[in-house]
Amino acid sequence: MLKNVKKTIYIILMLFTALFIFSSFFVRAKYNYFIYGDRPILAKQKPAIFFILIFIILPMGFLFYKISLKLDRYDKNLILPISILISFLLQTGFIFAFPRLPTDDSKTVYTLALNMFYHKDYSSFGEGGYLHMFPFNYGTVLYIMALLKLFPDSYVVIKSFNILFSLVITLMIYKINRLLDCKSAHKDYGILFFAATYIPGIFMSNFIYNDVMATAFFTCSVYFLIKFIRKRAVKDLLASAFFLSTGNYFRNIGLIFLIAAIIYIVLNMNVLKAGLVAASVFILILASNIPGLSQNYYLHKSNIISGSVKDNSAPIHMWLNMGMNFEKLGFWDDFKSYNIYQIDANHNKQLSIKLFKEDIKEKISNSTVGGLLSHYYRKLIWTWTEGTYQIERYGFGNDMDTSAKKYPRHGGYEYRTFATNLFKDDSMYRSAMNWILYVINFLMYLFILFGLIERVKAGKFEGLLLVLIILGVIAFYIIWEIKSRYIYPVYPILIILSFQGFKRAYDIAFTTVTKHR
Repeated sequence: MLKNVKKTIYIILMLFTALFIFSSFFVRAKYNYFIYGDRPILAKQKPAIFFILIFIILPMGFLFYKISLKLDRYDKNLILPISILISFLLQTGFIFAFPRLPTDDSKTVYTLALNMFYHKDYSSFGEGGYLHMFPFNYGTVLYIMALLKLFPDSYVVIKSFNILFSLVITLMIYKINRLLDCKSAHKDYGILFFAATYIPGIFMSNFIYNDVMATAFFTCSVYFLIKFIRKRAVKDLLASAFFLSTGNYFRNIGLIFLIAAIIYIVLNMNVLKAGLVAASVFILILASNIPGLSQNYYLHKSNIISGSVKDNSAPIHMWLNMGMNFEKLGFWDDFKSYNIYQIDANHNKQLSIKLFKEDIKEKISNSTVGGLLSHYYRKLIWTWTEGTYQIERYGFGNDMDTSAKKYPRHGGYEYRTFATNLFKDDSMYRSAMNWILYVINFLMYLFILFGLIERVKAGKFEGLLLVLIILGVIAFYIIWEIKSRYIYPVYPILIILSFQGFKRAYDIAFTTVTKHR
């Protein structure tokens, strides 16, 4: 019974992955802030470029993996530090080569942290203030304030901590893979090097926000929960609960991970006693609520707020309404939903909920079944196949030189470098990087699908938690406002699943070639 349920879950992800792969032969999901502005683009696929890059990148992947196998003779205590050092040097070089300034929300939370730290200014919690509307970002403000207290006021400090969190992610990717494939005949240094040099992972360290930090906490939570199921040590469960709650505090998608964790525990009741299953679920739920309750208590105690921070904050309906933005595939709707809450409802949460429900109802009634299906299909394909996590904007950044720009841009650099000039605007280097990442993402889905098929055929579902999380994120962003950056927290899982499929494909190919010699 339980095995059939696990098999069904795997098959569902296989279907989604097959959809991503099939669609990529006909359409290409793109994001280019300089050319199109802040909007998602689905364009006709360019088969020549697409297949040429596949035939270049795929053999390179097999070659590098073959080289990594030769490193099996060396102890991980040597290879791990070298991999971490390589990643550290690459990321450090990148943040100095592209000294990107914070923009939008990242600029706002940084400014709020400065005001609170130096001037004790908490007016942002007042009506109309940023934290009045979006209190979930107070955790990021507190984090930046903590860094301001310990270190000099510098963007480099925050980016350096991003790098440290990124290195933790790299380490956790390797450890999770080893935990899932503990009987492997190889030491799997290939996934370690891939994670250490994965371009979106390196470039996102340049983004002053909560993405990298939260991803590190969520990935640690996944590792310890899998370890808990394997060894049934309560300390691992507590560690998983701690990292899950901390990750959720900084980025409020922890509910997806929590639901996946609960299902994962329940589906492993054959190895856990009923009492331990119930206790585990209770601990995870309790831990997930502690940071928010503690924050509310602190703000009350300090007389910063009088009620709950959520009393008149922007309702979830605002993001659901954005998710039905047909013009931009559920992307940011250029303040339309924002103005419903801020202007039409005058920051009144209950009134705004009513207005959002009316707007959503009107959008549904004015559309057809085919129109809705088309919208959600295009939204799904763009989010998951864009492949760069929008690092073109959040990693590279954009020059503030407006002499030739097509759309208004925000941000800029602290100073210009050879690299910023090389990747300026829509240069061939920036375009090539976007193409390369797009194709790498496509190949990852190919190997994810192959790996899932092999696991189903073998009846082995040890990666169930990873599959559940991916499915949860897919379901969530079908209805929510989208950015491909929003699925960044699951890139470690995509790497693990794709590596397992890649490794299996390599073994089959190598065995076939050997037999025919």
